[in-house]
Amino acid sequence: MVKSMTGYGRAKQSRNGRDITVEVRSVNNRYLDCTVKMPRSYIFAEDAIKSKVQKAASRGKVDVFVTVESLGAEESVMAVNEPLAKSYVAALARLTQLGGGMVKGKFAVTDLARLPDVLTVTKADEDLETITADLCAVLEEALAAYTSMRETEGRKLAEDISGRLDTIEAITARGEVRSPQTVAEYREKLLVRMNEVLQNTAVDEGRILTEAALFADKVAVDEETVRLRSHLAQLRGMLGSCEPVGRKLDFLIQELNREANTIGSKCSDWQIARDVVDLKAEIEKIREQVQNIE
Repeated sequence: MVKSMTGYGRAKQSRNGRDITVEVRSVNNRYLDCTVKMPRSYIFAEDAIKSKVQKAASRGKVDVFVTVESLGAEESVMAVNEPLAKSYVAALARLTQLGGGMVKGKFAVTDLARLPDVLTVTKADEDLETITADLCAVLEEALAAYTSMRETEGRKLAEDISGRLDTIEAITARGEVRSPQTVAEYREKLLVRMNEVLQNTAVDEGRILTEAALFADKVAVDEETVRLRSHLAQLRGMLGSCEPVGRKLDFLIQELNREANTIGSKCSDWQIARDVVDLKAEIEKIREQVQNIE
């Protein structure tokens, strides 16, 4: 079944002390354009995320939004800058000596801890592979919802296009019936005109048949309708395909439009001309729908 290029999926999980939320959304595009927006500290997982998206979609502008919230403080480590602390202690002792008794009071450990850069907070070493695996696991859940939505919309598009193909087939059938009738009507009109002009003179039946044959060859649409039906059959087959067929469908729609234009240029009958207008209107509606198919 065909898939739409428009979709949305969201997933949220708590994994290894982190709340991970992933959103995937996409709109129509001629090719695959994937953009990942995530915290800079997790940018190392961007390539893995894009690789997952490329397996799930072949066309469309896909935006992936990743947010990560830590659930605990185990990621941070408090460290003492020992050389700096010793320097502070030595400097304070020296100041006491230089004060000659003018400096009173004692310095507590808490006073030392308040001094700049004595205590530093650093992040603990993280397992990048584990974090990447966690992000991808949440991404896969979001992609599953995203793909489900695309498939649902794809079914709706296929149903609409299929109905319009039925309409085109019915219009084509009317043209196939009407085309030979126009030749017979032309032959009768030609006979009446020649009788009016020649009056009592005998009309050359052979000449009438020749003119009618030339007219029939000029307005014949048999080849066009055969190709139209062939294109319609291919379109129906592609609508049931599980592979990306958007580009192929777009090409066939162009071919349908070309055959409709050829029929329109050949016809001199108002009924066929009206049918061609209806035919092109249906083809245009299908073309608009095909733009949404992957």
